[in-house]
Amino acid sequence: MATLQSCSVCLRESALQLPRHHLTDNYRSRTAKWKCPRAAVIPNFHLPMRSFEVKNRTSVDDIKSLRLITAIKTPYLPDGRFDLEAYDALVNMQIENGAEGVIVGGTTGEGQLMSWDEHIMLIGHTINCYGGSIKVIGNTGSNSTREAIHATEQGFAVGMHAALHINPYYGKTSLEGLVSHLDSVMSMGPTIVYNVPSRTGQDIPPRVIHRLAQSSNFAGIKECVGNDRVDQYTGKGIVVWSGNDDECHDSRWNHGATGVISVTSNLVPGLMRELMFGGKNPSLNAKIMPLVEWLFQEPNPIGLNTALAQLGVVRPVFRLPYVPLPLAKRVEFVNLVKQIGRENFVGEKDVKVLDDDDFVLVSRY
Repeated sequence: MATLQSCSVCLRESALQLPRHHLTDNYRSRTAKWKCPRAAVIPNFHLPMRSFEVKNRTSVDDIKSLRLITAIKTPYLPDGRFDLEAYDALVNMQIENGAEGVIVGGTTGEGQLMSWDEHIMLIGHTINCYGGSIKVIGNTGSNSTREAIHATEQGFAVGMHAALHINPYYGKTSLEGLVSHLDSVMSMGPTIVYNVPSRTGQDIPPRVIHRLAQSSNFAGIKECVGNDRVDQYTGKGIVVWSGNDDECHDSRWNHGATGVISVTSNLVPGLMRELMFGGKNPSLNAKIMPLVEWLFQEPNPIGLNTALAQLGVVRPVFRLPYVPLPLAKRVEFVNLVKQIGRENFVGEKDVKVLDDDDFVLVSRY
């Protein structure tokens, strides 16, 4: 009881010592002119994640020279986890058929449906297994600069050769904000900027790319706007990869693009290599076009996921919100394989028309 009384006295004395605000002080605080605080400027550093001792570190010039880069598919087990056995087979097929690089966890690889733990694990796995045979480019972009920085630090820490960065989507930003966002990640290593307004809702105009190109880590741009835009860059010496499979032949041979970052090469890597390495070949381009048109009738990667399942190289498992193409389209794909030649496609099993019940749709994983 004595202790409680002592505490009570201390509290009362403490309360008596609180500062008292006079009426004049309150008046001054209401009428004083407000001044904007100066923003803190934080130097652009990324320690402790950065290291110059990464075993697979590559130069920007090595990335600039790549002509066929596959945006690799991520296969799943029936419970929605990664099917690394099927993934390894897919990557090996790309290497055997002459692809020079893979984008890991891009739009095609469904990075948007991965946790960052899954994302970095898959980049690290790819580097560990195949980093000596093919260039591994990790999609570590985000509409959040904080997330993009952290993921890119981790990606380079596990050994990826280069990063792919998209501009901030949905919320978008100003052009100055866009430059600041990309500048924040470009200092960490070779970087490909990805411009796909149909998905982000915002074009990256040439004046922004010209500013970013001043960075020694700027490798080039994956451009989806079209060949007029490709011309604007290649005329200024900027490396461009076509992001549109239906335009990549003309981009490469008529507009100066270095190559393509391709979805179709998941299925026919040998034909896509020939298209990028063998000189102008309108007849081969025409042969592939029906397949390209089939692949993109619905948003990517719906068509690719359906096709690979029908070829028997991945399990017919979809992470929602993606669902397979309808039966009629699956029948069309079987006919396309026969027309182009089964020997040109990945895998060794006969192509099949899968039933609706063959597919597994996973909403929680």
